[in-house]
Amino acid sequence: MATNLALDDDLIAEAVKLGKHKTKKEAVTAALEQYIKACQREGIKGLIGKVDFVDEFDHKALRRRRRST
Repeated sequence: MATNLALDDDLIAEAVKLGKHKTKKEAVTAALEQYIKACQREGIKGLIGKVDFVDEFDHKALRRRRRST
């Protein structure tokens, strides 16, 4: 999908240089991927204190039991 955006040339040039990207498109795509990951991490932070952690839980044993049935 072709999109026309008015982006700051200095920021794009710096992103291309720092990220060692070959093209502006590559730099913008990488930046968007990182932005999405950061937003997803923020969503995960909302689970802090809401998920119980059981230190002795053995997920491998659970898998073995599921396979044997």
